[in-house]
Amino acid sequence: MKYIVLDLEWNQSSTGTEAEAETLPFEIIEIGAIKLNDECVMIGEFSQLVKPAVYHEMHHFTSKLIHMQIQELERGMPFAEAAGKFLDWCGTEEYLFCTWGSADLTELQRNMKFYDMTPLSDKPIRYLDVQKLFSIAYEDRKSRRALESAVDFLQMEKDIPFHRAFSDAYYTARVFAHMVQEMPELLHNESYDVFNVPKCRADEVKVQFDTYAKFISRVFADKTAAFADREVSSSKCYLCHRNLRKKIKWFTANGRHYYCLAYCEKHGYLKGKIRIRKTDEGGVYVVKTTKLISQEAADELKNRRLRAKERHIKHGQESD
Repeated sequence: MKYIVLDLEWNQSSTGTEAEAETLPFEIIEIGAIKLNDECVMIGEFSQLVKPAVYHEMHHFTSKLIHMQIQELERGMPFAEAAGKFLDWCGTEEYLFCTWGSADLTELQRNMKFYDMTPLSDKPIRYLDVQKLFSIAYEDRKSRRALESAVDFLQMEKDIPFHRAFSDAYYTARVFAHMVQEMPELLHNESYDVFNVPKCRADEVKVQFDTYAKFISRVFADKTAAFADREVSSSKCYLCHRNLRKKIKWFTANGRHYYCLAYCEKHGYLKGKIRIRKTDEGGVYVVKTTKLISQEAADELKNRRLRAKERHIKHGQESD
């Protein structure tokens, strides 16, 4: 298995008036990547400027961050040519994308779709979010540190400037290699880019990690149809795989995140969390996580349910 450590820079509209602003909110202007072998040794590098075709003025935030003028991009390649060159460089052997954060693969696919390129996949793409791995390895699993801060934490030499595609890919690759060599078990903590949502039940994602399990559903017409699906609404212990009776049925305080509480006689309390996400076509899909929790955390979830119920009653009275 090879690893393609990818970083992108992109520009956006300064005015929001362009017709393409909705379908291409971020136009890629630079692609940088490092190729690692299965021992996390650098075996290749890629760097390419992309000539803008949509946004011909540099957004002030982009210009400040990457210290580049729009004129410099005129010597770049058109996106379709640059992306094709990059994918050819990736090669035909099996590889896994690695990125700092969760945005790069989504924006790469969005730009490819804009130019009618052959998609990377027609379903979610498995990859490694190195920023998340850093938090799992050294912090609280939830916080997300900036790349330069992570490099400082590991006391690595900073020999080239940050905030360009190649340099950020280079530093991400170094952080990734350092962590994997120390803690190879981190490789089990994969992520999924859902630019392309599962189209059918066979494409749905079910994956188990050390401390929780994740499920990514296919597309449903609406929220009601999603919760009518047994796989979506069920509570299952990811250790013994038994269906559990709920202590608290699915509830929400904001209409976007839903929670439930179940109990496994062998392993204890299990919290379910569902995030409802919309597709560009108007449907919805579900990202569900289930996690074993303590008695104290279960009690807090019960209190959260009571507070949500009280707010719902109060809101209904105010509406009347």
